[in-house]
Amino acid sequence: MSFTLAPQAPAPLAAASQNSSLVDPFGRTISYLRISVTDRCDFRCVYCMAEQMNFLPKAELLTLEEMARLSRAFIARGVRKLRITGGEPLVRRNVMWLFNELGQHLKDGSLEELTLTTNASQLARHAEGLAEAGVRRINVSLDTLNADRFAEITRWGRLTQVMEGIAAAKAAGLKIKINTVALRGVNEDEFDRLVEWCGEEGHDLTFIEVMPLGEMEGAARADQYLPLSMVRARLGRRWTLTESTHRTGGPARYFDVAETGQRLGFITPLTHNFCESCNRVRLTCTGTLYMCLGQEDSADLRGPLRAHPDDEAPLMAAIDRAIAGKPKGHDFVIERNRTAPAVGRHMSVTGG
Repeated sequence: MSFTLAPQAPAPLAAASQNSSLVDPFGRTISYLRISVTDRCDFRCVYCMAEQMNFLPKAELLTLEEMARLSRAFIARGVRKLRITGGEPLVRRNVMWLFNELGQHLKDGSLEELTLTTNASQLARHAEGLAEAGVRRINVSLDTLNADRFAEITRWGRLTQVMEGIAAAKAAGLKIKINTVALRGVNEDEFDRLVEWCGEEGHDLTFIEVMPLGEMEGAARADQYLPLSMVRARLGRRWTLTESTHRTGGPARYFDVAETGQRLGFITPLTHNFCESCNRVRLTCTGTLYMCLGQEDSADLRGPLRAHPDDEAPLMAAIDRAIAGKPKGHDFVIERNRTAPAVGRHMSVTGG
């Protein structure tokens, strides 16, 4: 379902919006916005992208100034956490301007947290700047510690470059969480080593199930899919896992690892639906707002943003109408007799 948003809205609605939180039809307060600053990436991970991708023309992308303006609108409506994603966000030209601009909201207290999800390929040259902008923690996507396997999974990536980026982030004082996609027959022999390595380095670790997003080349989702219930059971043979009280409002369920002192998370969109506590929406680099990762419900915010550069009322009204259409949950499913993905767009389009 897609909403066609009118360029104008009644003034009373817009005025009321300035002083109210964003609450969806199911009573969930939206306090977390993920912003994709680009659909481009310098990797081509086998579960995320086709090797030959057709990326969006640059003219269709929001400018960084427009992204800052949209962020201000959401912050005015009670969003307290922003995460910058991609594609790979650090390949966006001049992206550090956006981090510095958003960092001003941390200084005035209107924003609690500004974070980043990255593949770490460009992190070595940006880590100090991110810390100076007010970023305190980041998520790094890393599915293997084996250089040859890393090259196979990412197609274009080099593990040494990523490790240099992670080391630079750690030296800059950034807290790092490693995100690992569990891939059947690909990296499942490394899960214990990943837990061990994260313990040695002081990183938390989260395992993620393969999500049925986007058409793939040469591999069916069912062939990649590994239930995290199995992963957790295997890890329990070596590690003492105690369910944690830590909550973020996000999809992960956390466990404390007694042997390492670190936290271990599991994101299970298929084996455990996490929608009941969803507090987030996703903004693409073209200004499309997706209310759910696993649904096609969307709203165009670029239209009112550009049609009314000096009037926030139409934009606020557009945001209200979008949140009013947020669905109850996703319909992710992976079946061996089903070749098409549950959602046709690639993860890089929505924002990781």
